[in-house]
Amino acid sequence: MELLVASAIGILTAGGLYLTLRLRTFPVILGISLLTYAVNVFLFTSGRLAIGAAPILRDGVSTYTDPLPQALVLTAIVISFGMSAVVVMIALGAFLGADDDHVDDLPDAETDSDQKGDEA
Repeated sequence: MELLVASAIGILTAGGLYLTLRLRTFPVILGISLLTYAVNVFLFTSGRLAIGAAPILRDGVSTYTDPLPQALVLTAIVISFGMSAVVVMIALGAFLGADDDHVDDLPDAETDSDQKGDEA
């Protein structure tokens, strides 16, 4: 069970990093989403991987899971959903403003030389 969850976290992280390093906005957004899913699964597994264990310690029960990581994951899901919506709107505004969805902000060579000629 631990090997399956650890490999899932590794695959999500690798896919998220690969997509984040792309030069288009939509893969970058998907990569950031995959990275947040990987962090959420990592936080969730830090509370112990036990099936059918109670989240509250009671008398006579030797196995329990920590409820704090579950609360952290719920909070992280809400925050990541809101931030994904904000990033999508920023990317959409940048695409509509520049008519291109490249992530890099390198100036064009002809625009840069025209501005230098105007200043002189």
